[in-house]
Amino acid sequence: MFRHQGKRRTIKHNLRIAMVLSFVAGIVNVAGFLSIKQLTTNVTGHFALFINDVADLEFWKGTIYFLYILSFLVGSFLSGFLIEKFRGEGKLNIFVIPIIIESLILLSVALLGNIVGIQYPDLIACLLLLAMGMQNSYVTKISNAVVRTTHLTGLFTDLGIDLSQLLFPKLYPDKATLRSTIKLRSSIILFFFFGGLAGGFLYSKLDLKLNTLILGAVILLTSLFYDEIRYRFIKAKRRSSTKRRTGNQSV
Repeated sequence: MFRHQGKRRTIKHNLRIAMVLSFVAGIVNVAGFLSIKQLTTNVTGHFALFINDVADLEFWKGTIYFLYILSFLVGSFLSGFLIEKFRGEGKLNIFVIPIIIESLILLSVALLGNIVGIQYPDLIACLLLLAMGMQNSYVTKISNAVVRTTHLTGLFTDLGIDLSQLLFPKLYPDKATLRSTIKLRSSIILFFFFGGLAGGFLYSKLDLKLNTLILGAVILLTSLFYDEIRYRFIKAKRRSSTKRRTGNQSV
């Protein structure tokens, strides 16, 4: 699900990556909000607060919201930069490094919470927004801008449009594609919700606090490992089939 790009990518690949990453984003969203009372998966609200402070001429107060926005932007830039760099070097799986970095950031925030608690909420917010900026960037690259997993506003908009198109079969006769798109968007929303439930349960009920983020990191790394093993297995299977056919033809 992480490797296939362009024409080789199918709706199944996008569905798998959407479920994994939206679940992780749901965990980060809830764990971040419960710990520091800030949104840590998108910057829409922070931008509004920043503009409000600037309008009130409270520039210094608005600086922190600017840093939140900048952190998301830097994460997106860093992810895009690494992807293009490894693509230029001919690396096969160009998304490994951004995913590993995101996982390390989540683990670092959990460790920071264990060592110093919530003494530095702005630092925690910036780190989580950096991680979500990276995720939003690489999933956009992987899916060719089909999948978004860190915020739901655009998803609900697109889902509403898709559902309305079902009522006009003559204008939109390709029902199979339309239903696949609806299924994809619905899955992202649903798994974001499930991730939020899991994050809230682990954070509050099991009292894991920021250690909840470890689950997100584990899911990312496990998915990456699974994807690599599955790719190598399929590649070996195809190579074996090719050798078998070549052997039969020579006989």
